[in-house]
Amino acid sequence: MDLQPIIAAVRQSVALCREVQNSHIVRNDKVGREPVTIADYGTQAIVNRAIMLHFPDDSIISEESGTQFAELVDAEQQDLIVKLVSAIIRETVTVDDLILWLDHGKRADADSVTQPRTWLVDPVDGTKGFIALRHYVIGVGFLQDSQPTAAVVGAPAYPDSAGVMFHAVDGKAYMRFLGGGALQEISVTQTSDVPLIRALESVEKGHVGHQRLARVRELCGFPEEYVKQADSMEKYCRVAAGDAELYLRLSRLKSTRPHMVWDHLPGALMVTNAGGTVSGLSGEPLDYSRGKVLHNEGVIATNGQIHDEVVEAVQTLLEEEAQVAED
Repeated sequence: MDLQPIIAAVRQSVALCREVQNSHIVRNDKVGREPVTIADYGTQAIVNRAIMLHFPDDSIISEESGTQFAELVDAEQQDLIVKLVSAIIRETVTVDDLILWLDHGKRADADSVTQPRTWLVDPVDGTKGFIALRHYVIGVGFLQDSQPTAAVVGAPAYPDSAGVMFHAVDGKAYMRFLGGGALQEISVTQTSDVPLIRALESVEKGHVGHQRLARVRELCGFPEEYVKQADSMEKYCRVAAGDAELYLRLSRLKSTRPHMVWDHLPGALMVTNAGGTVSGLSGEPLDYSRGKVLHNEGVIATNGQIHDEVVEAVQTLLEEEAQVAED
């Protein structure tokens, strides 16, 4: 698959996001009071437009919608994002164009992946990090017959750089700095030395159970001094690029918050293509066949060398919690 049109669209989206962050950051609220910025709509429109132009028959599962844009974004903000997108893609754009692109390829039923070719688009993954000027990414994944085969992740604030573009295709994972330079194939680390394991977790308390994550690391003997917090699926990319060995997504106890496929697929494929291992909490494969919701209760992403130990520790945690509930 030629990912260059998608890579180019994600690069344009990075430029738009940076402009919004620097000069025009505006905040609205979606249903459920989740923050969303005009960058979400502009980015998704740019990526969906690229899919429409280069893969017109493919299905798309994406986070935002034209209806949301029309109803939640006031006329002044709509005009702003139209101007921003027009400048980025160097083409005159209208509000109707944006609505068309936002909804392109969407099906009325997004509860299952029935199309043989489906794209997943997360326009700004880590919106709270984006608003707080921390880390965020633009993530795009591709499913062929419900199996992930390609992905692009733009990480504008990747650690110690001016941003990185990642992509995964044909069983390999690659990175290139957004400022230029050679394309590099990436791979996970090979360390299994417990005192050296570097772990990642989400920043937001509403997304994960930090105490549960700490207990898993304690059971494994992993050092707390090497634990870092970061927003977005950039955490997967850090594991894939060898900057960490573990990313564990474990919700708060009794949480009913679903895991959305667009939050995980692009980054997860980056890890597996880089030689790592990604699974559900019992070691089962991630199930992308249920549409927009990941059919797993959590995610374990590692360099592969420590994966069995982490799965075992997670299962011990779950048994401990079940015993407490019974008592």
